[in-house]
Amino acid sequence: MSRAGGGARGPARRRAEGPPRPVIACHRGTCRRIPGRLVAATFAQREAAAAGGDVRRWCALGGARRRGWRGSCPACGSGLLRDGAGGNLSIHAGTPGDAAGLGIAGHIFCAEKGPCHDVPEDLPRAEGRDPKPAAMVGDA
Repeated sequence: MSRAGGGARGPARRRAEGPPRPVIACHRGTCRRIPGRLVAATFAQREAAAAGGDVRRWCALGGARRRGWRGSCPACGSGLLRDGAGGNLSIHAGTPGDAAGLGIAGHIFCAEKGPCHDVPEDLPRAEGRDPKPAAMVGDA
């Protein structure tokens, strides 16, 4: 199954193969400062995903030890994805062309959440980084 999406104005595109994965909400301060709100992202194996069209790539925050990058639409600034350590590519949940079946399944970095964000008691949560978000939401 192929899922495609992009920025609000269209020149930046991304694609991921495979079934939809759970959406994880990240409350980390660094993640919140870039878009001005928490980041809700699904993920795909790096080799099963691709960015195309006109994607602006820029170095992720975190210093020289982190060689990842973030991708956004140059026309509207929509954040699309993040490629960092590990085998997964994070895909912002608001960018799929078909968002059917996507909903927040868990929260990470809850200790850093902003004052305007509530974390529901009925969803899995981690105070910091969850080493394997898929396991956190029962998708190991």
